[in-house]
Amino acid sequence: MKLPRRNFLHLAAGAAALPAVSRIARAQAYPTRPVRVIVGFPAGGVADLYARLIGQWLSERLGQQFVVENRPGAGGNLAAEAVVKAPPDGYTLLQIGANNAWNVSLYDNLNFSFTRDIAPIASIYRAPAVLVVHPSFPVKSVPDLIAHAKANPGKINMASGGVGSAQHVYGELFKMMTGVDMLHVPYRGGGPALTDLLAGQVQVMFDTIWRPRSSTSGRASCTRWQ
Repeated sequence: MKLPRRNFLHLAAGAAALPAVSRIARAQAYPTRPVRVIVGFPAGGVADLYARLIGQWLSERLGQQFVVENRPGAGGNLAAEAVVKAPPDGYTLLQIGANNAWNVSLYDNLNFSFTRDIAPIASIYRAPAVLVVHPSFPVKSVPDLIAHAKANPGKINMASGGVGSAQHVYGELFKMMTGVDMLHVPYRGGGPALTDLLAGQVQVMFDTIWRPRSSTSGRASCTRWQ
């Protein structure tokens, strides 16, 4: 049987499109079971809050649970390694931050390559950094803090979410640029560090925030300068 050229081209185009259609159908079926979202810091910090917000939104939109799992430690490296070792099937996601980028230079002998073993999906937030102090701390501005720190070297406790965390790196940069000496007190995450700051156990923290700059809630508990 002789097949007209136009019909042949239509059939060939349809055959070529079948693999793509199959992939699209599989993608539309995702997810068919709950998805884990691994966070490298404890509950209550910025990374955890964002993961829970986006997880709830994805659960409502896609009809499957996106379950947040906190794996703090080593500046987020434990969480990253857990995701790298998980099956590459899209059901184990990693909530990352700037710490994951600079951990490459801060930690030797990592068991994974962040740039090779992790595939980015989407950018979901930006977290500006702010300087916060306990209300009882006798400073009212950044120049006040610098002067007080120089008059009391090594006597001001600076909290962070752990070695290599954003709070730690920001604090060390501040110390380097101003020539002050503050004692670094690492916690297992930004949440516990902020809790101790509010309780007056530490005096200073270079925190990241998730609220819009126009928000005024929570300012009665601590003083912050941008």
